[in-house]
Amino acid sequence: MSRFYPYWLWLVLALPAFGMTYDLATSTNPKIYHILVHPTGEFAARFMIIAMLASPLILLFKSAAFPRWLKKNRRYFGVAAFAYAAAHTAFYLIDKASLDTVITELPRLYIWTGWLAFVIFIPLAVTSTDYFVRVMGPRWKTLQRWTYPAAVLTLVHWASLHDWGSPAAALVHFGPLAALEAYRVWYWYVRPRTTARTA
Repeated sequence: MSRFYPYWLWLVLALPAFGMTYDLATSTNPKIYHILVHPTGEFAARFMIIAMLASPLILLFKSAAFPRWLKKNRRYFGVAAFAYAAAHTAFYLIDKASLDTVITELPRLYIWTGWLAFVIFIPLAVTSTDYFVRVMGPRWKTLQRWTYPAAVLTLVHWASLHDWGSPAAALVHFGPLAALEAYRVWYWYVRPRTTARTA
């Protein structure tokens, strides 16, 4: 299987897109673009969450193989997240079919948070290649830390949607990541201070 790596991983990450492309090509529903706005956004968030799970999982399961594999491959998940976010944005714009409508909706919480998250994702995706990692050096990691505010904006964007169940669905997806990141903060910042006080 290593001979075909990372092509098999790209194939797995593209599977949801294949299904959506089929729906787009065969559906006669005039609201198909509106329908596809939601799953593209959800998969963008899911792949972003998976990419962000790598570091806290390594901290929690130091000898496990999967977290290390995930850390090695998290850029693939990040790029896939951006691709689905781009499709999410494109379907939203096509569905609205009017620049005036898009501008009118901008002040809404669930809209501007989504746009801001997408704008942050653009430089993160553009600089995801090995070339930029080499050229940017330490600045690359500094830039990648913008993933965290993008994740918070994505959570707010999803949770504030008017669809029934949106807050619950967003919290279910982001809950494990939030818990692991809280553990990470405790491990690196709170625990050393507590240990120092009791020593």
